[in-house]
Amino acid sequence: MPAPSAADRANPLKLNPLQLKTLAILQALAAEPAFADPPDAEGTVRIRALPHAHGDHFHIGRFLVLARDATGLANPNVYNVLARKGLILAGPAGEPVLTARGLAYETGIAERVLHRSEH
Repeated sequence: MPAPSAADRANPLKLNPLQLKTLAILQALAAEPAFADPPDAEGTVRIRALPHAHGDHFHIGRFLVLARDATGLANPNVYNVLARKGLILAGPAGEPVLTARGLAYETGIAERVLHRSEH
């Protein structure tokens, strides 16, 4: 059996852990109508709002995200790297817009960042 190509493996762009966590959270936000617009004709999704933490976490639909895993959402350097790699764009008001590539990118860590919520 041949080895998987770089495109088939998780994290082929070699994002660092903070960038991966941020992208995984943005992907989850993109799937929630409360936070994101539906995909446009090019397959991009604008994130309209970022969640606010209560205590040490916040909720995205059925998921719970620890605030310590979401520090990249407030870090412009993380957004710059994700944009440079073609995973996000800046929306008209500076909000993140996930590209089709960003939506499909395999971070390999979503299950470690997005926890099933019990409340």
